[in-house]
Amino acid sequence: MKTSMRHNSYLGSIGNGTRSMWTGLKLAFRHLFAATERRESMGVEHEDYFRQQTGIVTLQYPYESLPVPDNGRYRLHNEIDDCIVCDKCAKICPVDCIEIEPIRAPEEIGRTSDDTPKRIHAARFDIDMAKCCFCGLCTTVCPTECLTMTKAYDFSEFDVKDHTYAFAEMTPLEILEARQKLEEAEKAKAAAKAQKEATGDTTPKPLTEGTKPKPAFRPKVKPVAKPTEHTEDDDDPKAKALALMKAKAKPVLPKPQQENKDATAGSPRPKPVIKAKPVIKAAPEEKPDAGKDTPEEKKAEASGAPKKAKPVYRPKPVTRKPKNDGDR
Repeated sequence: MKTSMRHNSYLGSIGNGTRSMWTGLKLAFRHLFAATERRESMGVEHEDYFRQQTGIVTLQYPYESLPVPDNGRYRLHNEIDDCIVCDKCAKICPVDCIEIEPIRAPEEIGRTSDDTPKRIHAARFDIDMAKCCFCGLCTTVCPTECLTMTKAYDFSEFDVKDHTYAFAEMTPLEILEARQKLEEAEKAKAAAKAQKEATGDTTPKPLTEGTKPKPAFRPKVKPVAKPTEHTEDDDDPKAKALALMKAKAKPVLPKPQQENKDATAGSPRPKPVIKAKPVIKAAPEEKPDAGKDTPEEKKAEASGAPKKAKPVYRPKPVTRKPKNDGDR
């Protein structure tokens, strides 16, 4: 009772607040004296990351930063020397942040690190990281794996236009020369085609380096039936004749319905005649034997005598004897 009154009193509340404040100050002073030591900067994947309980936690960014994992997916990078300008990354991008301007070359212009031939110039290859949603689809479809996502995450800029990164290395003069070569090659190809059509020349063109000849057309050959084994039935002349008749016999086809010869192409077809079905009459019922005439009646009928009337059956009356009172 005394303890509860002491806590509820004015002086008791002051003492309770002082004790709790002193507990918090001790914890603060403990971290303040521990700040003289420096905490080593290491990534979360490091085995000693959770063992460092003391030291300065805040790093002086951008001069200091925590290490980023090597498989981080942040800013895109394109190795233009390995790019074949296939345009797959630009087609699959859901936000259209990749812009490519290809120029075809009349011949092979080089090879990538995985020995893939390059036949297209990259006049423009820009990636707008301000639009990028970091989905990684462009890196998945890249056939030469030249487009990758790096671990560079601190690419903030004051102007949003600076987020567009250009990876093409062609100068305006090189772009102009590549377009002129392409136009000359197309004109030469069109002239050769016209000359070929005029002369009717069908000789095949010589193969250039790096091209593969088309496979020759080979008709399909039907498999030859294997000879059957010789049996005793083969020597039988009757069996041979029967087999020959079965082979020569033609299948019997159903006869087509005869059309009306008088009907013309424009006239309507005659309606089919519907024949009436035959009516089957029911057999007459036979009278019972009780109703048939007797032999005597048949003789009288043949002689012309009148028929005798048949006796009428009359039931006999039933008489009952009166009962005596004693019988009751």
